[in-house]
Amino acid sequence: MSENDNKFPDYITFPRTFEKYKWYKPLLVFAIGAIIYLILQTLVIAIFAVVYGFDVISPLISGGYESLNSELGSYISYLSIAIFIPSIYIASRIVRDRPFSSYSSSRGGWNWKLYLKCLTIPLATLIIIQIVYAMIMGRQGPNTLTLTFFIICLIIIPLQCIGEEYLMRGLIMQTIGSWFKIPVLALIVQAAIFASMHPYSILGVIGVFIDGLILGFLAWKTNGLEPGSAFHSANNFISAMVVSLGFDVSTATIDLTNFVSTIIVTLIAAFLLYYIGNRQGWFSEKTSECKLI
Repeated sequence: MSENDNKFPDYITFPRTFEKYKWYKPLLVFAIGAIIYLILQTLVIAIFAVVYGFDVISPLISGGYESLNSELGSYISYLSIAIFIPSIYIASRIVRDRPFSSYSSSRGGWNWKLYLKCLTIPLATLIIIQIVYAMIMGRQGPNTLTLTFFIICLIIIPLQCIGEEYLMRGLIMQTIGSWFKIPVLALIVQAAIFASMHPYSILGVIGVFIDGLILGFLAWKTNGLEPGSAFHSANNFISAMVVSLGFDVSTATIDLTNFVSTIIVTLIAAFLLYYIGNRQGWFSEKTSECKLI
């Protein structure tokens, strides 16, 4: 057990430490957040429809993971998840059961410095592995990467991943943990819900479930969302770049080779992040500044 496991309140059951917290209030946050999300999602679609035409974006909205093979489809998909952040924030402010910063961590809120440090390890690991993979497999599609796409991905992919972490490891995992006070149960249930939200083939769903366990473990054992968000961001950014460079194709059908190789790569990158972060004491410092909200 690392030093930081004892230094701060347990992240998964952290909501119970707040005086105004009641078991039913997360349900109110979820319901109000869902309404706000639908409003924001409608606004996003309306803006894209005005700019590009509804006949252009309609196939992308219903196109599943294949829509990520196009720039426009990627933008819509990323923004649709990024708006989880304002949805949960506004809902939590309305319900007022606990500070929004408590979703970020039990260390005192969101820490950008920690997030950026945690980005380095999975980014380096995934880049090296993808270079080796590209040398072996070669191109599988055309190179469509543009400077505009690269810059926009640098901005919206981290927001997409952070938004997903706030929903899955923040709202959902913390809620289950606060209800049952069994962190392992909360870890497993949120991973199952996470997997159910990704319409892959069966191997893909199993892979996402394992990803959910890893991301939940990172949030639990580091007492916050920054390491998992960084890991998630690095993975999604590299995936987007690899697809746009033509070295991979986004699809909902995952074969056994892809499943096994992805799980191995994910486990290696996550282990390195947690091991090095612990050794360097990244997760042991209380957040006093650099809060997201």
